[in-house]
Amino acid sequence: MNRRVVITGIGIWSCLGNNVDEVRQSLYEGRSGIGVEPERKDYGYQSTLTGIVQKPVLKGLLDRRLRAGMSEEAEYAFMAAREAFSMAGVDDDYLLKNEVGVLMGNDSSAKAVVESHTLMMEKRDSALLGSGWIFQSMNSTVNMNLSTIFHLRGINFSVSAACASGSHSIGLGAMFIRQGLQDMVLCGGAQETNLYSMGSFDALGAFSKRMDEPTKASRPFDRDRDGLIPSGGAAALVLEDYDHAVKRGANILAEVCGYGFSSNGGGISQASDDGSALAMQRALMDAGVTVDDIDYVNAHATSTPQGDLYEARALGRIFEGRRAWISSTKGMTGHECWMAGASEAVYSLLMMQGGFVAPNLNFENPDEASAHLKIAAKTVETAVHTVLSNSFGFGGTNSALILKRIEN
Repeated sequence: MNRRVVITGIGIWSCLGNNVDEVRQSLYEGRSGIGVEPERKDYGYQSTLTGIVQKPVLKGLLDRRLRAGMSEEAEYAFMAAREAFSMAGVDDDYLLKNEVGVLMGNDSSAKAVVESHTLMMEKRDSALLGSGWIFQSMNSTVNMNLSTIFHLRGINFSVSAACASGSHSIGLGAMFIRQGLQDMVLCGGAQETNLYSMGSFDALGAFSKRMDEPTKASRPFDRDRDGLIPSGGAAALVLEDYDHAVKRGANILAEVCGYGFSSNGGGISQASDDGSALAMQRALMDAGVTVDDIDYVNAHATSTPQGDLYEARALGRIFEGRRAWISSTKGMTGHECWMAGASEAVYSLLMMQGGFVAPNLNFENPDEASAHLKIAAKTVETAVHTVLSNSFGFGGTNSALILKRIEN
């Protein structure tokens, strides 16, 4: 079987806003969600920059028993999934009567581990550890909580692939549906934003030190970039078999028509233009589209000197002299890590719906590799029908998705 896979609902909780309407407006206006968190300095961080993500208020939405096992990123994911299911017209009655899967990207859950360790060191008594910490600390915390809350009885596991996790979850979800193994899968990614979660990244010197100008710190592809900004939240997409969606009268947002992947096979933190290009080329081939069919490329570019350079080289091989606009939304969001591949798919869909390309914020001085790319430094009003979205991660994991607008 090779069924068509469509998207019927999206949800987002990020530093750009707490729903699709707020986020769409932020994208169009080029509004940054980056700020400083002073307590990071006291904790020992070199950089206090971070995406400012609001904590959800779940009291009144979920009972205490369910909330007890939810990590920070699971809370974000619940809000995003709730919005995505609502947009897709999927209610509790549908979820109870039909099999729906869940694949979520997540690659860490630090807060519960640190807090339980601290309590053990102070009290020396495991009996004092609440049961909720078990479910908060597991890498599968997001999908296990969502499957419980929404009564999801289909495929159910976490995709743990560094900063490509969210993208791979969408690609894999599409594969399950294409093969006829599922009719509907909730896909996405989530990332915690607490100060415990990113200390090791800060130790690498990976973060920007431009703390006097937070909204100018994330500078994808810009010559003067000095590091990424950690960020997070959650994004969710309802993927569905096309015929299934039509039969139940769902509003179809777009089609997931291409998924490409590769592994660099080199150093654990070494970027690769070859690996990046291969993932993009496979996605194009899988979708059956040409380079000239692509209207917009949502680049992975995180604002690091090396990573942006290698991606720019790969993009140059494929898109130099072509019509596609290119931008990295991380200029506004910072690097949303495990959720980035999913959130950037949502951002791309919002641009598709709104007829614009969001700006690559702070792109003022190109370097030798980015100078030849068609990078949107400001918002561009243009029709967006077909999008390529890149996601790359530590360990050399690469994912590329192609999303295409279709008419109902």
